[in-house]
Amino acid sequence: LSKNSVHQTPTVLIKHPGEEVLINCSHSNPNFDMIQWYKQSAGKNDMALIGYARFSSLVVEDQFKDTYNVTGNGGSLAFFHIAKLSRSEDSAVYFCAASKA
Repeated sequence: LSKNSVHQTPTVLIKHPGEEVLINCSHSNPNFDMIQWYKQSAGKNDMALIGYARFSSLVVEDQFKDTYNVTGNGGSLAFFHIAKLSRSEDSAVYFCAASKA
């Protein structure tokens, strides 16, 4: 990984209702201390912040707390988790970003 790269795995994931989703995100920039997770719904240009990991602070925005979970240390690694796909609005593009808080 280059100094400023953010790496998300898997890069492509297709799941069906009832299945679990787990996406990993890591970065290699020692100056970054936070990883954010975003959702872009089908047919939409805007993105919604789902939550973030920063040190021991793990935050999920209120509108997503019943469905999504964020874990990790934010310093270099974070995970995004959906325990069970059940809603049509869960079909979306999910991605991570890293930054200095």
